[in-house]
Amino acid sequence: MKEENKRASKWSQITRKKWFFPTLYLAVAAILLTVVVWYQNVDKQISDTTQQPDTEASDLPNSFGDDVQAVMDQQETIKMPIRDLEQAEIVTKFYDYNADKKDKELALVLYNNRYYQSTGIDIAASDGSAFEVLASLSGTVAEVKEDPVLGMVVHLEHENDVTTYYASLGDVQVKAGDKVKQGETIAKAGKNLFGKDLGNYLHFELRKDGKTVNPETFFNQPVSKLDAVQADEASQEQESQESAENEEAPEDAEQTQDESDASEEEPVENEEPAEGEEQEEPVEDEATDTPEQ
Repeated sequence: MKEENKRASKWSQITRKKWFFPTLYLAVAAILLTVVVWYQNVDKQISDTTQQPDTEASDLPNSFGDDVQAVMDQQETIKMPIRDLEQAEIVTKFYDYNADKKDKELALVLYNNRYYQSTGIDIAASDGSAFEVLASLSGTVAEVKEDPVLGMVVHLEHENDVTTYYASLGDVQVKAGDKVKQGETIAKAGKNLFGKDLGNYLHFELRKDGKTVNPETFFNQPVSKLDAVQADEASQEQESQESAENEEAPEDAEQTQDESDASEEEPVENEEPAEGEEQEEPVEDEATDTPEQ
């Protein structure tokens, strides 16, 4: 009994302390907060486990979108064949039949007292110096030759039937069969007879399926843009063919109508001779023998 009374007296002394109940409240609050945090973590883990299949599915690569992006990343853009764009300028433009009068005049080249339509562009440095000529696209050197009028010429072949043509070169640094990368130096600008008034310059042509196109239109554009040229040409050919067929149709209709009108006319019967008039009998032609040769 004495021990129980001592224990009761000790608890009563403790509960009378000022810090007892605040400490008790803090302990209870800490326990409740711990339970709440634990419950939230368990609920989050269950939610993540439930959503995991969808997350994995979303992480799978798109079999179409990723392939398209990969192709676009691998595809080169057509670059100017020079290194310093600020010190060089286009002095002769590509002759475009749809261009205005001023651009057409800038696309004519005078040689031997005769004007020629430019099939590419001519690039020259503002100070007339010889500058480095770079590969506009990665490709293979198909031909290196010296032309008596155009000077040294380099012909590069690229993918999708695209070719680039460089003329009026000096100090050529490649040979036929070499693989070159875009931006690699292939020569320096030089001189030739065709553009002797220009001094050191580069004549550059861009071709798709063997047909020249305006390089300025496709600079900084992906190579796939050249496919639109072929599509436009096919569309124009189809339109011209349909136009020609439409022009022939009215002529055929008029000819058919004339034949129909002629068939509807009744033949005129021979009139009988009047009384007292003699009827002339047809005169038969005498047969003539044709000598054998």
